[in-house]
Parts: sequence; C-alpha cells; structure tokens
Amino acid sequence: MTQPAAGTTRSLGAGSSRRGWALFLSLAAVVVVSDQLAKALVRSSLGAGESVDVVGDLVRIVYGQNTGALFGLFKDNASMFGLVSLIVIGLIVGYHARSTPSLYLTITLGLLLGGAIGNMLDRLFLGYVVDFVDVGVGTVRFYTFNVADSAISLAIVLLFGAALWPWLVEGRRAPKASQAVQASAAEDEADGAFWADEPDGRG
Repeated sequence: MTQPAAGTTRSLGAGSSRRGWALFLSLAAVVVVSDQLAKALVRSSLGAGESVDVVGDLVRIVYGQNTGALFGLFKDNASMFGLVSLIVIGLIVGYHARSTPSLYLTITLGLLLGGAIGNMLDRLFLGYVVDFVDVGVGTVRFYTFNVADSAISLAIVLLFGAALWPWLVEGRRAPKASQAVQASAAEDEADGAFWADEPDGRG
C-alpha cells in the first residue's frame, strides 16, 4: 500500500486548519452582526422599559438595559464585565488555536466567541447590555435576553454535550462497532487465505 508523502499530509492538515478558522471566525461574525443589528433596531424603536407584544403576553420585545452579566445577574458591574469579556475572548481564541480540529468544537467556540464579543461591545460603548427578548406568562417571566445570550447559552449546552459524549468532538460514534467490523473483515480475509493455500488432495 502506497503511503502519502509527508508534505501532502502537512498540506492537508494546514488546509483543514484554515477551514476551521474560517468557520470559527465567520460564525462569530454572524452572531455579532445579528446581535448588534437586533439591538440597534430595539434602541431605535423603543424607549427604555417600553415593550411590544409578539405572541400575546407569552413573548414580548422589551428594551432592557442590563448593567450586569448574563440574564441580568450581578447588576451595576458593566465595566468590570467588559474587561472580563476581553480576557474570556482571548481564552476562547487561544483554546481554539490549541484544540484538535473538530467541526463540533469549532461551531461551539464560534458561538461562544460571537456571544462574548456582542455583549462586550455593549458594555464598553454603552455601559450596559441591551436585552430585549422577554418570555413568560403574566408576572412569571424568564430573564430578558438577547441574541448574544442565546449564542452563549447554546454553546454551553453543546459543551455539556461534549462532556457527556466525547465522541461528538472526536467524530466517532461507536468505535467498538467499527472495530468489530474490521475484525470480521480480517477473519474473512484470513479464511480466504487459508482455503487458497489448502492442498486439494489430488495427485
């Protein structure tokens, strides 16, 4: 069997790495642009605290000014969280650079990066994060959130999934089944070789 040249292997690896970075950064950019456009629309259409019903009282668009963290936690710390966001962004990019190429992980980290940048821009330039999606029934409401929060939340769910099922990152669903198939094929090949070498008993 002919082995691929070392230069070819390196070239393929470099191409895969470039595609991974392109997807990682593109996904983050889509999240940031979507998040900032949605927030700009809310700010231009509503005054602080005003709301518009989307699906009755169940889903509303509310112009909220969040000076805390995700879902309004730890209020009045926008500047501190802005600086923390810069550190987090650096960690995300660094982790992606060091991690083994994986489509699942690239998508997860791209969502996380986009969400972190989207909320960081608000904190640094507005002094608060614009939250606008309000879900609940009557006076029982969930925390108001935005596109960036949704991307971060989805990324966290994907990270939990990766922790529970590592094959999602590794890209191998059932290695034992694969090994069984390979073992069966090897046995068939061995049997074929045995009968090919067996004397036919004539002459």
